[in-house]
Amino acid sequence: MTLNIAWYTTRGASSRAMFETVLAAIRDGSLDARIASVFSNRERGEEEVTDAFFDLVESEGLPLLSLSSVRFRRERGGARSRSGEALPAWRQEYDAEVARLVDAYPADLGVLAGYLLIFTPGFVEGHPLLNLHPALPDGPAGTWREVIRHLIRTRAAESGVMVHLAIPAVDAGPVAAFCRYPLRGPAFDPLWDALPADLNADEVVEATPLYARIREAMLAHEAPFLVSALQAFADGRLRLDAGRVAAGSGGAASPLDLTEDVRARIGAA
Repeated sequence: MTLNIAWYTTRGASSRAMFETVLAAIRDGSLDARIASVFSNRERGEEEVTDAFFDLVESEGLPLLSLSSVRFRRERGGARSRSGEALPAWRQEYDAEVARLVDAYPADLGVLAGYLLIFTPGFVEGHPLLNLHPALPDGPAGTWREVIRHLIRTRAAESGVMVHLAIPAVDAGPVAAFCRYPLRGPAFDPLWDALPADLNADEVVEATPLYARIREAMLAHEAPFLVSALQAFADGRLRLDAGRVAAGSGGAASPLDLTEDVRARIGAA
């Protein structure tokens, strides 16, 4: 079946390559999908990079939906969201408006691609959403920077990318699919050998050539992996069912290993 995708982003900067890769896969027929809508919690005039992304979306003839969360919060005199604390009351109102906008463009699932807000439970429960995380299912949590620092400090031999179902508990939803890539071999081994002895300071880790090389590998796999994961939903290998990830047969699905699919896409690029 043709998969209808709602795309959620904030600035549209870091996720632009993924968006363009998905569009290219739709065009060449390797992804049986369509973009039903693109939503951003920024509006024109807030950032040049976001305006440029909006230009791209509109040039493709895709529905562009935007509602500035910054303006919305200020108009209501709301407090900023704080990590570890309950979301402020205005966020319920905001997500209700987002739902009103996106529900006019029905989608089978949503992709959170650089979307910097945490959705409220009511929105998550009413809209199946996939979240991309730059690590293996048993790998480190946190931002991509935190992930790479952890990989280096633990001398990891591999990493990967995964996609999981968003649930009200942040970053805790069931994993749908993943891919692996090595952190050892000719491109990596000399960089491991050149690491300084003391890696306690974050800035020291982030200044190493190994940190930059792992980031390159991460970015090289994210977009092809997302296309492969979306195609797994399009062709029925995976589906979302009442807040869980199911196999095509309807039973509970183990995380799908798409490593070979992703390698083939990278090799064909």
